[in-house]
Amino acid sequence: MRHVDCARCGVEVLAEKNSWQHTSVQWNTAHPETVCHEYRDDPSLTVRGARVGRCSALRESIATAAVDGRVPVSE
Repeated sequence: MRHVDCARCGVEVLAEKNSWQHTSVQWNTAHPETVCHEYRDDPSLTVRGARVGRCSALRESIATAAVDGRVPVSE
């Protein structure tokens, strides 16, 4: 897993791409709603298991990191 910072809020997560379609994310905080605007605006996103890929800004930051080669994509 590689460190990725969200381009919008700056939260740091660990991300891994097992393919271009599959992304694993490990949050470094138990309460993403304290830093992430999308989680703060939509409390349903904090339901356990719902965090992966739900924040569009974080999803885009991880995709950019994969394209740039900072997060390798296994295939």
